[in-house]
Amino acid sequence: MLLCYMELFSKSVAISHNSPHSYLWLFLYFFFMVDFCFLTFSPSGNTGTQDGWKNVPEGKVELRKKVTLLRGISIIIGTIIGAGIFISPKGIIKNSGSVGMSLVVWIACGVLSLFGALSYAELGTSIKKSGGHYTYILEAFGPLAAFVQLWADLIAIRPAGLAVISLAFGRYILEPIFMPCGVPELAIKLTTTLGITSVIYLNSMSVSWTARLQIFLTGCKLLAVGIIIVPGLYQLFKGRTAASVDLAGFPLAFYSGMYAYAGWFYLNFVTEEVENPERTVPLAICISMTIVTLCYVLTNVAYYTVMSAEELLASSAVAVTFAERLMGKFSMAVPIFVSLSCFGSMNGCLFAFSRMFFAASREGHLPEVLSMIHIRRHTPVPAVIVLYPLTLVLLFSGDIYSLLNFMSFLRWLFIGVAVLGLIYMRYTRPELHRPFKVPIFIPAVFSFTCFFMVFLSLYSDLVTTGIGFAISLTGIPAYYIFIVFDRKPKWLLKLSGTMTWRKLPFLCFMPSTIL
Repeated sequence: MLLCYMELFSKSVAISHNSPHSYLWLFLYFFFMVDFCFLTFSPSGNTGTQDGWKNVPEGKVELRKKVTLLRGISIIIGTIIGAGIFISPKGIIKNSGSVGMSLVVWIACGVLSLFGALSYAELGTSIKKSGGHYTYILEAFGPLAAFVQLWADLIAIRPAGLAVISLAFGRYILEPIFMPCGVPELAIKLTTTLGITSVIYLNSMSVSWTARLQIFLTGCKLLAVGIIIVPGLYQLFKGRTAASVDLAGFPLAFYSGMYAYAGWFYLNFVTEEVENPERTVPLAICISMTIVTLCYVLTNVAYYTVMSAEELLASSAVAVTFAERLMGKFSMAVPIFVSLSCFGSMNGCLFAFSRMFFAASREGHLPEVLSMIHIRRHTPVPAVIVLYPLTLVLLFSGDIYSLLNFMSFLRWLFIGVAVLGLIYMRYTRPELHRPFKVPIFIPAVFSFTCFFMVFLSLYSDLVTTGIGFAISLTGIPAYYIFIVFDRKPKWLLKLSGTMTWRKLPFLCFMPSTIL
């Protein structure tokens, strides 16, 4: 195997001066050298000699069903609860008009998000394929609509979203070190790069350890929320309450609340790896959404017991301000909890949406290499690392927040289309086995909610929304150029054929089984 790694290195050096893809080859060389070292020194690994290959398990090479109920709950909770509830839960109180109405909005958004999650539970138990939105749109409306969604996710939404949450991780993990001074931007970006790299490496090495880490990080999030809720409720029982603010735009408060609950759909991205999905998916969704809604409502109640609405809006980090008033020096621990929360979101998101690229490759919408699985570790390594270069490019050179503003509303459009597909398939595919079936008004209400949020985006910022639509619509010509059109340019055929499964046995990959 070492000779194979040397062959890959020699190829990367040979093309480094005359190929636009040299950095990709050098990156792959670096990654697989790390993998070689891991195999060499791991107690359960081997150096890839001929004798070592005898340890490769026999049977189908496929993604194993390692996502249990507890792991499924940790994926959902761990991706929904990020840094926002600790740092800046301001959108709802700013626009709802009063503290009491803001709590009503938090509860209402939790219920509506549960409607969406239940709709996805029906989709996930009737279409037992990984891929989330992409798979459901593909099944309901065909390949073109699915490819446009995939295109928007691949070129903008996912790398920009991963970069933003990773930047929050880099900032808050360094904040206790640099207090009371500000954290240098270069240090933040370097730490962010280290965090992204470690998450990608872990997801490439082991599904089990990725899931165990997610459980631990989710526990840390819930502990942090509990540290805020318990003293806050104590203050409430003592009779301390907050003031109110004037009425503002209620629809914008609702919009902010729905974004705060985003993440309930990530378990559907890994359906093929869920143990007994007919039971686990609906149960994990219901338990997770109940916990998250309670956490969000009680955390905001706790904030309002020690801060007025005006003070909350003026705070740059709400949880820090809360801790400073009630816990003294313990407030220095808040940034650590925030960074762990961000790391959990990074880990859960990468674990989930790598399976979307894996599923799209299997359908022929992405290069074949992305549907390959490590034969020892049973992880879709190429699908995990595909966003790594683009995320780092955005991190160091791109205006990430502008790109995310352009594209983020599209997530609700595609989710709404997927849930609309549930209603559509009730009539076009009545024979489809549906172990878990929701009343038709639930997907109807939720799909209307999603399209209402898209309308709000158009109404509030037509230019930004229009740019996002334009970027996503470039997926239509891309579909015909890269997928439909048979007579592709030689350079494209050469690029797509460079890393086919026939040339990758030395890299420990094999094509996955198509369900």
